[in-house]
Amino acid sequence: MARGRCRKEFGVPTGGASKRDGKLLAQIADTGAQFLVRLGSTRRLPTCDRLPDGSYLTRIRHVTVRVIDAEITAACTNGSTVHDGYRLVTTLLDPALDPAEQLVRLYHERWEIESAYYALRHTLMQGRVLRSGDPVGVEQEVWALLTLYQLLRTAMVDAVESRPGTDPDRASFTVALEAARDQLVTGHGALGEDSDLVGRIGEAVLAHLLPARRARISARRVKCPLSRYAYPDPEETRPLSSTRVGSLVISIHTVQPTTPSFISRRHPFPTVTPPPKPREPSLIDRAYAVLRLAPGRRWGARELARSIGVDNVSSFAVLLARWARHGLIHKPQAGVYMLLDDPTETPPLPVPPSIAPGTSRLEGALAVLRSAPWHSWTAREVAPALGITNVASLNVQMARWAREGLMTRTRRGAYALASSPPTSPRPTEKHLLTCENTA
Repeated sequence: MARGRCRKEFGVPTGGASKRDGKLLAQIADTGAQFLVRLGSTRRLPTCDRLPDGSYLTRIRHVTVRVIDAEITAACTNGSTVHDGYRLVTTLLDPALDPAEQLVRLYHERWEIESAYYALRHTLMQGRVLRSGDPVGVEQEVWALLTLYQLLRTAMVDAVESRPGTDPDRASFTVALEAARDQLVTGHGALGEDSDLVGRIGEAVLAHLLPARRARISARRVKCPLSRYAYPDPEETRPLSSTRVGSLVISIHTVQPTTPSFISRRHPFPTVTPPPKPREPSLIDRAYAVLRLAPGRRWGARELARSIGVDNVSSFAVLLARWARHGLIHKPQAGVYMLLDDPTETPPLPVPPSIAPGTSRLEGALAVLRSAPWHSWTAREVAPALGITNVASLNVQMARWAREGLMTRTRRGAYALASSPPTSPRPTEKHLLTCENTA
């Protein structure tokens, strides 16, 4: 298979993570393009047909592809040896036209796409940025650059294919660009005389062929400190600097083994994982366990968080609101949650008892709290039982009693009986104020 044909068919290599489910490969095949990509060594595909060269046919989604399993051993000139495995998949299905060993050697040239990026960014643009200042102009300029690049590459490939045995890598993009620029600057063909721009570009390319490329190998390194390739891998077997390859041995697996035939450094086989540990109860399960103790009780977010051992009350309140929106729990009012068998039937609020005249505010409030110890009372609910019209002052007093340990604050503005109230609370002057003296 001619190398010039390969370069036009394969294009940009695709990443491993984007082709795991085969969707990207199917999209590439639907465009009519051919591809040659690498699959992970842990992926086992069914064998539809075994080909004479050792490769086999399989299907990824709706596309019939050819899989090549190979081992590569590279002997470097410094005496080191590098061993790795490839599992390649391609839409080139004929082993006579595209031998497996030739495709394995071709895959090594995937890095040459960087040369195309360099030609676009530096050779054509000479390091300049796009001149357009609006999106429409930028799009037009980008398409113009891509069109010019493809025309020059087409002329280069046509010129190299006219001389059998010439490697397309030896064609210089800079020479082709300068030849095309000279034709335009001199105005050749502007007056209608015979002109063959592609032929003149091809002649310049063939007259200034680059030296043959050397087969080299090195560990992958990048300058970005955040990349995983910025620092050498302790298990890396490839040389850290660019080293010339003396010989390359490729072994194609002729029989598909039942167990993986090689271990790739980039795609190691999975290790045996221990059995999973018993799952701890989730947060909503723990909340359900507390809510089931009193299905009709109204719980504040802070009170419920304290009961199940949650420290971050704010985030837990957000979760409670979300569970209420999803119908998992019931939210009768703001900041209050409860568990009901039938969320449409909300139990009525408890009715506070009658308080005898002359009872202090503290004793009257504690009597109301004792009438329904499971309920969190607000000052607005306690005030009518005590005959108090100034709800704000009662709210201030209940907050002070909570700080003194006479009652418990379950949520903002809501209180319940203290779990262990003081045995002999010392009444203050404000405690002894009666309901009759309060306006």
